[in-house]
Amino acid sequence: MSGAGALPAPGAPAVPSGVRPVRATRERRARVALAALVAALLGSVVVAVGVGAVPITPAQVLSILLDRVGLEGFVVYDTRQAAVLLAVRLPRVLQGALVGGGLGVAGALMQGLFRNPLAEPGLVGVSAGSALAAVAFIVLGGALALPAPLDVHALAIAAFLGGLATTALVYRLAARAGQTAVATLLLAGVAVAALAGAGTGLLLFVANDAQLRTVTFWSLGSLGGATWASLAGTAPMLLAAIVAAPFFARPLNALLLGEAEAFHLGVRVERVKRAAVVVATLGTGAAVAAAGVIGFVGLVVPHLVRLVLGPDHRSLLPASALLGAVLLLAADLAARTLVAPAELPIGIVTALAGAPFFLWLLLRQAPDGRS
Repeated sequence: MSGAGALPAPGAPAVPSGVRPVRATRERRARVALAALVAALLGSVVVAVGVGAVPITPAQVLSILLDRVGLEGFVVYDTRQAAVLLAVRLPRVLQGALVGGGLGVAGALMQGLFRNPLAEPGLVGVSAGSALAAVAFIVLGGALALPAPLDVHALAIAAFLGGLATTALVYRLAARAGQTAVATLLLAGVAVAALAGAGTGLLLFVANDAQLRTVTFWSLGSLGGATWASLAGTAPMLLAAIVAAPFFARPLNALLLGEAEAFHLGVRVERVKRAAVVVATLGTGAAVAAAGVIGFVGLVVPHLVRLVLGPDHRSLLPASALLGAVLLLAADLAARTLVAPAELPIGIVTALAGAPFFLWLLLRQAPDGRS
């Protein structure tokens, strides 16, 4: 039987009028937004690898890459352009995109897990813990004499473990009777970050001049030291976090209703919490190891995506990865061109853009601290 008066099939749930069109509209908007972000990322990569003291056109970039893989390029370029692209800009841009994507999904996971737009890895102490472990490795790790395969990944692993320990401590302090108080979470994050900062300061006190120069610029955030070797050390962890994050979409959507409701829907809440924290810490720790402490990306990016696409994590998580990559590439381009031939730390650029946005978020919060 067909027509307007048709009855639903036996056992099929009744669908309220208007739900399907609204859902279809949201899904269509999400597909369009994701496609636009993919295009924006590709455009950002083309611009980032071409702009600088040695300009390289998109056609020259393509010709250099074609020649690199054994095919014949179609545009003339000089050896200096090829050297700059292959040795400097390409690893820097790839690392920047991965770092931005890792920070974006880490922020989205933390905000979904705690159901609050202020729960960002930097604010709950993850970045500070990762930085402490990474600085400890830089200052004290020379005595370890690690084998070459492990040494490549050692800094990223140290940063991940430091961030994981910090996250576990903050989460334990904020949990009361199975519930996480957001105000306590943020205050505990501030306190633990302060302790981690004190530990970093003590390590800097005993560091030599070369280590001080490395850590000082690295602690403000920079992609200037990106090489193929450093990319190989952090890319697997960043890619793992970015790829794993979308698998948490359905559990995080259920958690939006509350932990009890999510449990009744079949979500293993505590297991999801632990796994999501590990993935968020993996992305943050690897990002800190790759580029230093870069604040506000994990805070701003998921919230911007949420304003456009809504709270559905099926689109929020991949869109956060893409937008994080785009914004970090834009920040890095500004950092290395605004005061050329000098270079600004990228953490300063993201803080100048993100701090006002964070203040705006605080002003939008209710007086009791709940969103």
